[in-house]
Amino acid sequence: MMNVAVKVALYEWSLIYIMKIKVKNKWLLAGTLCLAAGLLAGAEPVSAATTATSARTVRTAANTSRVIALGQNAKMADTAAKTAARQPAATNIHNVRLTWKEQPSAVQYQVVILRSEQDDPSNIAVTQEQIFTNGVDINLSRFGSAAGNFYWKVCALDYNGRAIGHFSKPRPLTDGGEINPRAPKPTTQFADMDYAPVYPVYSWVPLAGAKHHEVSVYRVVSWGNSLVHTLSAGEYDVYEEGGFTTPGKYFWQVRSVDAAGNPTSEWSEKVYFDVTGPTPIAALGDSITHGGGAMSVPPGYLLYDWESYASVPVKNIGYSGNTTADMLERFERDILPFSPRVLVIMGGVNDYRGTVNGWTTVQNLAAMRDKCDAYGIIPVFLTATPINPTLMVKRAHIDAPPADWQVHMQYVNDWVMQQRYCVDVSTMLADSNGWLRANYTTDGLHPDYYGKKYIGERVGEYLNAHFAWITKKLTKKPIPQYEK
Repeated sequence: MMNVAVKVALYEWSLIYIMKIKVKNKWLLAGTLCLAAGLLAGAEPVSAATTATSARTVRTAANTSRVIALGQNAKMADTAAKTAARQPAATNIHNVRLTWKEQPSAVQYQVVILRSEQDDPSNIAVTQEQIFTNGVDINLSRFGSAAGNFYWKVCALDYNGRAIGHFSKPRPLTDGGEINPRAPKPTTQFADMDYAPVYPVYSWVPLAGAKHHEVSVYRVVSWGNSLVHTLSAGEYDVYEEGGFTTPGKYFWQVRSVDAAGNPTSEWSEKVYFDVTGPTPIAALGDSITHGGGAMSVPPGYLLYDWESYASVPVKNIGYSGNTTADMLERFERDILPFSPRVLVIMGGVNDYRGTVNGWTTVQNLAAMRDKCDAYGIIPVFLTATPINPTLMVKRAHIDAPPADWQVHMQYVNDWVMQQRYCVDVSTMLADSNGWLRANYTTDGLHPDYYGKKYIGERVGEYLNAHFAWITKKLTKKPIPQYEK
């Protein structure tokens, strides 16, 4: 037979328990009352003193009903309970996407994930290299809940895998990281440009293991979103095939697909860009005008667009791979919709490094000058930049240029410098042999940060000096800063 005092205590305890908690389940409440009644049904008579003692015992137990760990007092337990209530629920980390600001001359990056803030080789959980964009998606599922306490750091590497500067300071995964992403992350910087390029290049940070993607481009119209086209893409980026010359608001999205084209992720966020009407100043050219550099960074970033560093806004109408014949062919289609008052023209590199002689290049440039005159546009010619054949062949696996490439380049540049409006942007980029300086290029063909910055600054200075009546009315977006 159960001791009566104990039964009474349990009964009172059950009542106190019911009073102290909010029972959401009525069956639980009923069950608790039945248990209490059952206990009393078998109880023997007890004295008032016994009942009072039992009640005091129950009240004491009720007042200390909080779970108190060994070494804690009641106040400490209250504090611990409140702290625990404020803590968010632990997230089950399968993947983390880390992103960082792109660094000049970086061809790739290395990311190291640490088990804690301690920056020590013995504390490394994951090391990933050959990251060819300023972000990475890393699978951490094998670490379970421990990944929630991990830290990360990143270091930029050059073409040879040597560190550029130092690793960043370790920081928690949630600082600069996105937990369990479900779509690729766009990386284009159109919103920071003075104007969206006529030929956008779409780029992103892929999900872990994703090698194939598709990009859909839409125009925003009054009745909704009108699909312009969908592009099949590789791992990191895709170049626009058709130029955007019709004014309006557009956006693009990307998602992962398998080799057969079946979706394997959700669509990314929408990235908007505007195509405006008349543009006072524009630039026609090849990849050096289009942008991109350091072999792995496509156009679409501010870093390697010389227009970024010009002190006046310039519309980018460059197209990678163009010869001067290509530029001439698309003149009316790509230039006239924007009615520029001044057109900066730079071409010839893809001519002289191939089979086009200097005389033919000059004829094409002269034809563009004549078109400008016919349409009331002022042409400003830039000299063709030099190349570095050794780096082109060794690093970029580009065919070696003809042995007399410098003769043709010089012929073109001599003609350029005889024009009414012209800027020499090539002399300062050349070494003592007349080649593109090795510290100004990674692939031997395209100037990188310092080269593009120099070109942009020179063009901006020239335009301000000669066309102040146009430039003083224009507003330039902030020039990007990368140097510390």
